[in-house]
Amino acid sequence: MTGDDTPAHPISNLIDEFAGYLEAERMASANTVSAYRRDLEGLQEFLDSRGTSLLSAAARDIRMWLSVLQRRGLKRSSIARKLSSARGFYRFMIRQGSCAFNPAEAISFSMRGRRLPECMSVDEAFSMIEHAGDDGSFQAVRDRAILELLYSTGARVSEIAGLDMDRLSLSPEMVRVMGKGRKERVIPFGSHARKALEEYLEHRRFLLSKRQRQDEPALFINRMGTRLSERSIQRIVYRRRLETGSGRRITPHTFRHSMATHLLESGADLRSIQEILGHASLSTTQRYTHLDIRGLSEVFDKAHPRAGRSPAGPTTDDRAAGAPVSEEESSGNGSGS
Repeated sequence: MTGDDTPAHPISNLIDEFAGYLEAERMASANTVSAYRRDLEGLQEFLDSRGTSLLSAAARDIRMWLSVLQRRGLKRSSIARKLSSARGFYRFMIRQGSCAFNPAEAISFSMRGRRLPECMSVDEAFSMIEHAGDDGSFQAVRDRAILELLYSTGARVSEIAGLDMDRLSLSPEMVRVMGKGRKERVIPFGSHARKALEEYLEHRRFLLSKRQRQDEPALFINRMGTRLSERSIQRIVYRRRLETGSGRRITPHTFRHSMATHLLESGADLRSIQEILGHASLSTTQRYTHLDIRGLSEVFDKAHPRAGRSPAGPTTDDRAAGAPVSEEESSGNGSGS
């Protein structure tokens, strides 16, 4: 490892090479490449303040960088990603012969204490969606279709915004989305989403005919007949949250997390949810979902052939006759879901 940057290998060029490798060989999305680039530029800026560089950094420099990020209040998930960016960069540099060792390899960063994303209840999700398209306008009908599809598929906002007409099937009901790492997957959706999409597609055809843009490939469009952006979908969700009077923060990602959680609570297995969400690792899906003890018990009662318990629990008459009360009921967590 050299002590100084050399004209043949300026740091900016090395970051460019790594970004090109991520895009060409790892098939990383443009958003991922951009995030990794920002991470490495931020690390280099920090190292500059310490009189060193990416090519001469030691493990203690990386640890100090992470410590500074923590003190600034950066989310733990963001810090973990920045560490991953550094590890990946140094692995690439070693392969290229520009580094002798990886100063970020042996550094661990605990994700304990991370905050799970907000999760709506089923009633809250229904409230967000129902009556969203009641006035019959193009915008209202489109917004209803988007909300239905977000909740039915659990797709990322980037995946919804990137949908083209040729990736939608109404019979059978499914969409083909392009996820992270440019990996394509097929996601089914339900009858409510299909009905909302059928109504929207009629409005879409009329608007595109009026705008003389019948060849527009995007599924979701704005009133000018061009593709709806991710930011616009985020604003749609924000506007709908205000209309329902919800006090919690709800984003398109909230629909994704809620859908996964509601599937798990209804007895779906983690592997199926992993496939729907497009997670590369099952551990990611496990972090994405959470159930209380009552939810787990209900899934057990419905699914296990030897459960031998009534899903509804003891009746009022059972309790009067001295039937034992479960721990969750005695702890005050026995309310209905």
